Amino acid sequence: MPDTRILIRNGHVIDTEPQPFARPNTDLLIEDGRIVAVGSDLPSDGATVIDATDRIVLPGFVDTHRHVWQSALRGAAVDIDLHTYLGILAKHGPNFRPSDVYTATLAGALECLDSGITTQLDYSHISNSPEHADAAIDALNAAGLRAIYGYGTPVHGGGSLDDVRRIRTERLADDGALVTMAYAPLGPSFTPIEVIAEEWRVADELDLPLTFHVSSTPLAAQPIFALRDAGLLREKILYVHGNTLGDDELKLIADSGGTASATPGAEAMLGDSSPVAGRLRRAGVTTGLGVDAVTCAPGDMFSLMRAALLASQIADDPRMTCGDVLKMATLDGAAALGLADRIGSLRPGKQADVILLRLDDINCLTAERDPIAAVVTAAHPHNVDTVLVAGQVVKTGGRLVHADLGRAAQDLRVTAAAVVGI
Repeated sequence: MPDTRILIRNGHVIDTEPQPFARPNTDLLIEDGRIVAVGSDLPSDGATVIDATDRIVLPGFVDTHRHVWQSALRGAAVDIDLHTYLGILAKHGPNFRPSDVYTATLAGALECLDSGITTQLDYSHISNSPEHADAAIDALNAAGLRAIYGYGTPVHGGGSLDDVRRIRTERLADDGALVTMAYAPLGPSFTPIEVIAEEWRVADELDLPLTFHVSSTPLAAQPIFALRDAGLLREKILYVHGNTLGDDELKLIADSGGTASATPGAEAMLGDSSPVAGRLRRAGVTTGLGVDAVTCAPGDMFSLMRAALLASQIADDPRMTCGDVLKMATLDGAAALGLADRIGSLRPGKQADVILLRLDDINCLTAERDPIAAVVTAAHPHNVDTVLVAGQVVKTGGRLVHADLGRAAQDLRVTAAAVVGI
């Protein structure tokens, strides 16, 4: 049984609401999976005490967009363009068996947890069959992180609206569970608007949020205007990328209540035209960060935060601060996913998704003078000492406690050999 009362004692606590700020020598009290108090000298009666001396304590990171199954294709799409990347997916995607989807999704989800990502939207466009979709959901449940399973349409074909209905009604009907659901179609940049209208109708019928990649394409030079003109612009849509959209389209997203995911690592690698995070924020769009694909980008939030910070320093938009970027990685990401009432900050009442970083590691020594800057500019996954999801300790002393990483690594190598031939 998990501990029902946990006291994290004497840490350098960073909260993110309303804006990131740090408090030294501060305690965090958790009961029944929720944060109940943040302050000094909190009572430890009946609690399991975690000593956070020389630790930064902050909300778990929120990855708003990742194709988790691509952990079996790591590094396969570096130094190429988007067209070639899509060709790689079309070549290898059909080779994935349901067992391969399970193995790759589990390994990718454990990578998230190990690096302090406690919430992840899995844009799972490997739904080759109902069995493939079930395998991805089973892996997310087994991993123990907070996840939104995005039922995606494979680029090589597959998926069905009937299967979307099946999963929603039979597998992921509880929107309060640790693993929930979104619908992740190809979207207006790649699908005729009459098909989009039917997909949107099904999403409404099932009360599912939508997420999809969006850019200017030959099919839809201005996809957001196309949605508006068809009466399909609305809330509960998470737009991914958008680098090639004009400012007028970004403003339409903001006015409609839509949110966005910027993936600075993958966008830079695949040659998207310009950094988009700053433009989205300037337009008033709530924006989180996403890994996208470890085929071409790093899989940890520390690398993404640095990429976003550096991109803002070379773009024409106002420069983002370390606090801005950390908020994107936590509270703004939660808001973009519609989860800000549950996670993303340390406000009492929220679920206890919390991570502890070691300040006494060599790369973080003396960083207590500015813990926020340390998280964004200096820290890396090796510094992640402890991870809690909904008050459940899933990593302690630098090691995941509920997973056989050796077995996961062995299985992933077998899957990679089967689907790619390495």
